[in-house]
Amino acid sequence: MGATPFLRMENIHKRFGPVIASAGVNLEVEEKEIHALLGENGAGKSVLMNILCGVLSPTEGQIVFKGSPLRLGSPREAIRHRIGMVHQHFMVVPNLTVAENYVLGHGSPLRVIRDMKQVSTRIRELSHRYGLDVRPDARIHDLSVGEQQRVEILKVLYHGVDLLILDEPTAVLTPQEADRLLALLRDLVADGKTVIFISHKLDEVMRVSDRVSVMRDGKVVFTTRTAETNPRELARMMVGRDVLMDLPRAQTSPGRVVLAVENLSCNNELGLPAVRGVSFEVRQGEIVGVAGVSGNGQSELALALVGLLPAASGSIRLNGEEICGLTSSEINHRPLSHIPEDRHKMGIVLPLPLTENVILQRYDQAPFSSRGMLRFGEITEHTRDLIRRFKVKASHPGEAIQNLSGGNQQKLVVARELARNPDFLLINQLTRGIDIGATELVMQEVLKQKEKGKAILLISTELEELFAICDRILVMFEGQFLGEVPPDRARLEEIGLLMAGNREEAQRLHNRAGAIEA
Repeated sequence: MGATPFLRMENIHKRFGPVIASAGVNLEVEEKEIHALLGENGAGKSVLMNILCGVLSPTEGQIVFKGSPLRLGSPREAIRHRIGMVHQHFMVVPNLTVAENYVLGHGSPLRVIRDMKQVSTRIRELSHRYGLDVRPDARIHDLSVGEQQRVEILKVLYHGVDLLILDEPTAVLTPQEADRLLALLRDLVADGKTVIFISHKLDEVMRVSDRVSVMRDGKVVFTTRTAETNPRELARMMVGRDVLMDLPRAQTSPGRVVLAVENLSCNNELGLPAVRGVSFEVRQGEIVGVAGVSGNGQSELALALVGLLPAASGSIRLNGEEICGLTSSEINHRPLSHIPEDRHKMGIVLPLPLTENVILQRYDQAPFSSRGMLRFGEITEHTRDLIRRFKVKASHPGEAIQNLSGGNQQKLVVARELARNPDFLLINQLTRGIDIGATELVMQEVLKQKEKGKAILLISTELEELFAICDRILVMFEGQFLGEVPPDRARLEEIGLLMAGNREEAQRLHNRAGAIEA
């Protein structure tokens, strides 16, 4: 390491009232390297990067960038110093064009209108230079998730950066798109850029990073060259214990059909077709996965199954009973549990305490109420039991759930839904935004449900999650199932082609693989 690092963050502290998010972080990043940042949920990674890109100000400490102290008051100031960040949740205006998004907030309206042709030319130049295929006149809402990600990356490059920060950059991409993005990071470094990226995917960290730092409890506890470590050591440093990289799975034989869906179609919130005549079954003691890039009908399928989105046609039978057409409240009284993809919108009520969040669907049922009165002792004890079983980091059962990290919120939602003892469990994005330790825990709990004979439908954009615990995988594209494949990592390329809608090429690949095996 050189005497003067490209970036040095010294003794960074950040407090939010009594909560300490950064507890004296020291981080050094070398010029023209890809530096991965790992850590459990709540370890302080995003807070640290938000300080670096000007979204937050540190309570204490200093940033030294290119040898000079740096004090930032906004993301615009960070851009002026050539530091930019691509956030996990895209920061674009959907009804504007790509070019309009790029100039939004930069200069007067008259100047923006006058310079739009020049802006479009610059976008095309950068798009060609980095192979990002971004069209300046395209409206954001017409682009796929992968295209929107390219737009976000190019937007930061358009404004000119030497240091690029990426937060979970491959979370919503197909395997092929993820490969292209990781190759792009190498191209950026070759072009003189420096990259920091936050990821929970250890395989990506090992493939593309030069060095890696691990955060735990608001501090950097480990930094090393990537070539000198391995996924098992990194997982242990993140969690503070050994983590099972391959979960043991008991062999079970699927039983009777619990959920039967026939020719189901439904529209999205804009009234456009989202699910187009899908049919499938889920049996006792099996986990059926649904793979696909976000925005291909998975969300609408999940909402239709639980009565939150009306079906345009088709049938949904639970234990032989037709539930298509029932209200969500009526379905809630059936033996069905739902872990939603967006916990904030549909899983929890942020200002409420943990005790009230764990009884949201059962506040009027025994043992939590009697004769119209809540039984607070039973509720508190039930909450305390879930906290203990799922290792939820909370100070007490009465704490507001908004004080918990996203991963701990997710663990509580999973705990609540499994505690309902359903016959059918619908899970949408089980491990989204949670670290490797929490992932291990919730996956083990889901596998226990399978062993108990529960029928489980697992919708996920994370193929490793599907490979780890599913018995078979359905691949969804533009509202239809294009194929069913076993959870075999050797079929990764085939699954990626199906996720991109290329059924013919996927079939040719499958046939070639079969011929080689024969």
